[in-house]
Amino acid sequence: MHARLKTALAAGAAIVALALSGCAASSNAATDDASAAGGDWPRTIEHVNGSTEIPSQPKNIVSTSITLTGTLLAIDAPVTATATTTPSDITDDEGFFSQWADVAHDRGVTSLYPNLEFDEEAVIAAAPDLIVVASTGADATADQYDKLSAIAPTIVLNYGDESWQELAETLGEATGHEADAKKVVADFDQHVADVAAKITVPEGTANAVVWNGVEGQTAFAKPGGAHAELLDALGFDVEGAPDEYDLNETPREDFAFLSIENVTSALTGSTVFVVSGDDTTAADLSGTKVLANTPAVKAGNVHPLGNTSFRIDYYSASQIVDIVESDFA
Repeated sequence: MHARLKTALAAGAAIVALALSGCAASSNAATDDASAAGGDWPRTIEHVNGSTEIPSQPKNIVSTSITLTGTLLAIDAPVTATATTTPSDITDDEGFFSQWADVAHDRGVTSLYPNLEFDEEAVIAAAPDLIVVASTGADATADQYDKLSAIAPTIVLNYGDESWQELAETLGEATGHEADAKKVVADFDQHVADVAAKITVPEGTANAVVWNGVEGQTAFAKPGGAHAELLDALGFDVEGAPDEYDLNETPREDFAFLSIENVTSALTGSTVFVVSGDDTTAADLSGTKVLANTPAVKAGNVHPLGNTSFRIDYYSASQIVDIVESDFA
């Protein structure tokens, strides 16, 4: 987990504070209002690639990570441009993730560059005062950190080992939107608690998997990853796959990738959630002969979480909670 924000104040701040203390009450109120709106600057953020000083509250943020863009939007940070991916069934026509595309368009967010193909010139042209970067996943540009840091203050976050709520906290501090981050997280957590109280959770453990058919690798959500944490909060006991089955040379914090031979042994949950899949995907898993005797398939307890459920942000997480409520209420 990333270290949290350290606020760096100029050496004369204490003297200024003493001077302000003698001002009229109205001046104090104005100062308090300004502080509440944006906090104290400059401030230093500790992140994956080190530490970055942000001199003033950002007003023009660009994100080279389409995954992190959803959290920036959720905390109402002024993200103006984001890397976009190749249009597919989980995006709109411009490559924005479907779960937040409407929000992005309403706020005037533009595509920084398409198809997740890094474009340094596009970043320079955007003239950002803060750049947000991922260290993992297909949208990672941490290897461009030195180039990006020469353009504007840059922070690198790992969404593979942190929940969107934890990322919201860090991004809230980096952007001066701490209050927005706290509110959206508190509201979401309350919604999860409300749904958890309404639903009936089947006995036994659960698996959450990305099903790519018998010819592809199946990804099993790991305990402690974003998907498992969300389902655990709803009352399910998510079980991962044995470490020795993982085909990744560099293991991830969120998913293990298995061949079909090992899926038959690892799919032990009495409930199976299909991540990044719809009813057709769930039906394909359920209809696979080699999985016919697994507990959830035998019981008909395979539940798709929707096509947008792989990348967890506030918007996709909310959709997952609503689907679980519908299926288990």
